[in-house]
Amino acid sequence: MSGTRTDIEAVEAANTALYDALEQGDLDAMADRWIDAEEISVIHPGWPVITGRGEVLRSYALIMANTEYIQFFLTDVEVSVMGDTALVTCTENILSGGPAEEDGSAGPLVGGLVVATNLFRRAEGGEGEWKLWSHHGSPVLIDQEEDEGDEEQQPDDGGGGTVI
Repeated sequence: MSGTRTDIEAVEAANTALYDALEQGDLDAMADRWIDAEEISVIHPGWPVITGRGEVLRSYALIMANTEYIQFFLTDVEVSVMGDTALVTCTENILSGGPAEEDGSAGPLVGGLVVATNLFRRAEGGEGEWKLWSHHGSPVLIDQEEDEGDEEQQPDDGGGGTVI
């Protein structure tokens, strides 16, 4: 981590507030976390680059409208601060769910991993609040073979296949 302790703590708080807004489905709070400018961007996992404040916020509105439940457990959080710019990298351990079942029980829950980069700028010439400038999330692909059984894989025999 680089930067002063106070700046790092303020950036960590801004980063947490971003995820809190998304978990709560609060578009106004989400809008407040972003710089009030057109030069912002977001890349959601599997989506193209989205630029412009209106389009970025619209993308979050779509996610919120189509997600019954979402919770983030952030791990591997690293914060670097240089002047009025801060970089946060982390792993988003995401738990999300669909609509409730007809009997009122919880709907299906799905877990996923995303590595994220959040770029913040300090507003108002060094004394202001940290606001998000750009978010980029990329899915983490998990090797399904590791979870499929107790069979031990052997080294490649050179014949183009895997010996089990």
